[in-house]
Amino acid sequence: MPATNGRTKRSEKGLLTPDNCVVALIDHQPQMLFGVAGVDRQSIINNTVALGKAARVFDVPVVLSTVETKSFSGNLWPQIRAVFPEQPAIERSSMNAWDDKNFVAAIKATGRKKIVLAGLWTEVCVTFPSVQAIHDGYEVYVVEDCCGDVSQLAHDNAMKRVIQAGAKPVTSLQVMLEFQRDWAEKDTYDAVMDIVKTHYGAYGVGVEYAYTMVHTAPPTVFPKYVIPSATSHK
Repeated sequence: MPATNGRTKRSEKGLLTPDNCVVALIDHQPQMLFGVAGVDRQSIINNTVALGKAARVFDVPVVLSTVETKSFSGNLWPQIRAVFPEQPAIERSSMNAWDDKNFVAAIKATGRKKIVLAGLWTEVCVTFPSVQAIHDGYEVYVVEDCCGDVSQLAHDNAMKRVIQAGAKPVTSLQVMLEFQRDWAEKDTYDAVMDIVKTHYGAYGVGVEYAYTMVHTAPPTVFPKYVIPSATSHK
């Protein structure tokens, strides 16, 4: 049965599909990342960008949200902005995105009851909206490798709390592969492999090796590095 976008409709039966969920990225901002400890911060950036790209590939609606951009947290990471160059982030003053009417309205407007959610910090910006969204009848999937907290204990306890509330822990790679589901789906295959080779380390290197050494495909060509020109600073 074809999906409305022309792709084969994935079976659900409890799984995520590109047609049944919305991705929410909350407070991926500099000041929030500064406070993360116990988790590799570069990995959080890498995995969040990969999740954003996967959402783009599979046409999954995305809600971006930031908190106190000018007074404390700083702008949305430019790496995420590059994935969603035309999409504004919903600015909040509340720690809890579910207290913000614009955020909740954006989620409701998608008409989807499954929320794939990630943010900083896990104990607040992830836990609070997760618990309340579940209370309001949503299914929440917390993308743990796109989250972090002020300590490992804080992150771990936050994950325990959302799981006890009914959230499902997932990773960015798991979400993308759940969307893809079948390697025969060639319309997204190349884009998924590009994300794998760019963001998923040894898995990506293994794919590159198989392509070039086993299947004699040409090597992947990444964009040429151009040294930025010097600019004057006032």
